[in-house]
Amino acid sequence: MTFTDDDKQAINTIRVLAADTVFKSNSGHPGAPMGCAPMAHLLFSRYMNFNPKNPLWANRDRFVLSNGHACALHYILLHLTGYPTSMEDLKQFRQINSKTPGHPESHITVGIEVTTGPLGQGFGNAVGLAIGEAHMAATFNKPGFELFNNYTYVILGDGCMQEGVASEAASLAGHLQLGKLIALYDDNHVSIDGDTEVSFTEDVAKRFEAYGWHVQVVKDGNSDLEGIAHAIEEAKKVTNKPSLIKIFTTIGFGSLNQGTEKVHGAPLKADDITQLKKAWGFNPEEKFTVSKHVYDLYHAKAAKGAKLNEEWNALLEKYAGSHPELGAQLKRRLDNKLPEGWAKELPRFTPADKATATRKLSEAVINKLAHVLPELLIGSADLTGSNLTRWKDAIDFQPENTGIGHYSGRYFRFGVREHGMAAALNGMDAYGGIIPAGATFLNFISYAAGAVRLSALSGHHVIYIMTHDSIGLGEDGPTHQPIETMALIRAMPNLVDYRPADGNETSGAYLYAIQTMNRPTVLALTRQDLPQLEGSSIEKTLKGGYVLQEVVGADVTLVGTGSEVSLCVDAAKLLKEHGIKARIVSMPSVTLFDEQSQDYRASVLVDGVPAVSVEAMSTFGWQRYAHESIGIDTFGASGPYKDVYKHFGLVPDVVAEKVKKVVAFYKKHEVPSLERKYLH
Repeated sequence: MTFTDDDKQAINTIRVLAADTVFKSNSGHPGAPMGCAPMAHLLFSRYMNFNPKNPLWANRDRFVLSNGHACALHYILLHLTGYPTSMEDLKQFRQINSKTPGHPESHITVGIEVTTGPLGQGFGNAVGLAIGEAHMAATFNKPGFELFNNYTYVILGDGCMQEGVASEAASLAGHLQLGKLIALYDDNHVSIDGDTEVSFTEDVAKRFEAYGWHVQVVKDGNSDLEGIAHAIEEAKKVTNKPSLIKIFTTIGFGSLNQGTEKVHGAPLKADDITQLKKAWGFNPEEKFTVSKHVYDLYHAKAAKGAKLNEEWNALLEKYAGSHPELGAQLKRRLDNKLPEGWAKELPRFTPADKATATRKLSEAVINKLAHVLPELLIGSADLTGSNLTRWKDAIDFQPENTGIGHYSGRYFRFGVREHGMAAALNGMDAYGGIIPAGATFLNFISYAAGAVRLSALSGHHVIYIMTHDSIGLGEDGPTHQPIETMALIRAMPNLVDYRPADGNETSGAYLYAIQTMNRPTVLALTRQDLPQLEGSSIEKTLKGGYVLQEVVGADVTLVGTGSEVSLCVDAAKLLKEHGIKARIVSMPSVTLFDEQSQDYRASVLVDGVPAVSVEAMSTFGWQRYAHESIGIDTFGASGPYKDVYKHFGLVPDVVAEKVKKVVAFYKKHEVPSLERKYLH
């Protein structure tokens, strides 16, 4: 492969633009973009197939900048290649309402595949993107119709390499033999604390070899274009392993402070930018300039991508003619449309049906839906037998040479990697045509919280199936019993909490989670059996909270979630024996309840009637929905679950006694309006 002066000019243009962009905003990270310019230039000018005029072309190569603080690099390349990122957008870097925020955000900037910034997350997303390609190719490709064969490229830095989520994701990718995943490791030896010799001295290459990756090293990432190109080409030849290319670079290459932390997180000085431009033949008086040669170079690559996109569209139409059922399914999935009538498969229950744990009810839903939603891909972080997420005839997603599955399989063994699982789920959703779901115990969603937060921020259609949702898991004790976890979930913007109380509510939770394309959902499910309730319904569940049992002249409203709704029902029966009338509200999702109209909320939590919440976890946050709260504001305890409930007073007689005191108090005092507490 030959390189010309245009390549060098393009690389130096990226470097100078990075310096100008960060300097104008007086905020950002110029060093990594300047150091990574050669490798990024090669990807965007020689190797990646993309079409800026159709950024969502299904078979485009995916690019992820995991060290998202270097996002000026990505924005510059989007601009140069013809995506709708203008020069003015570069000038608005890190400003309010700009298309160029301080870290890459997929819902803001066209051409950004996934939201990155928290280090290591983008790398985990890239593993999910590579899983997406492998699965879609195995599912839809036929002889003469290679619809899916794209590569996923990811640039990551020393910081990403130190984060645990990257280790989890790398281990998973190595096991899965994701041969179309190519990671370019910008090893510049600098973090905010200075030279990485103070904290990070491991042999990363050997680590990745142990994970099962194909590893290469390029010693001069500043100017050895031939070496970088050769490494990328060799990586593409290795089809049974993901590839890591360790590239030694100089952070802030060309700066007076190159190779130091001084160019990591602060703009270059004006005189530094002046000498930089002079050294590379730019006019130091000009800012944000790009030569026609550089634009032409990148636009030519974009034009090739547009032609490939047209050819792919034609291939898809021929495919639909030769394989009409698969073709129709693929088009539907890429359009984010669900099959007609899929929701009719959701199980419905009556009080005559037997008491069943909601994790078991979830299993029943999955067994029904797996056959009508081929886009539904589910996995568990090692707890399949406890989460009950594998349907009866599921095939595992595994490399075919393992003999235990193949890439068209839809069930995932994520291993004990909760954080890596969640990051991969985000990437799987971002790939397109897939609805991903992952499972563990509710308590361990805390391990995955960094990726879950990005699910919510990015609006990923991800379903988190979290079982063993309270002290009801019993003997494992406080290390496994979630107390504060639902409060964390409910506090996170755009994340939907669902803690269903029975079979109908479990089906309703799945109905919402599957049909809502622009936000993630957490299903918190019980280990212990729960009765099927009189008054529950799939449809009412969608409102987040509803009146399960109404009573005229009520003295109190009992508000429960999940396993505590049936506890409220039993407590209400005891209260009735003492002449106290209790209405019962089931609140499977406080997030969705908050999104209902004020009138609806007022009809559920009525004025003038004291409300008492009952939940076997923290009372934090319940002040918005109840005048008094019964729960657990300590950690849990180890023992048989019925004994644990009794230990914490979460049994009908104790709850009834506490409610009697609340009713007595409000007989003498005015009942404050709850509407004022949660009116937005």
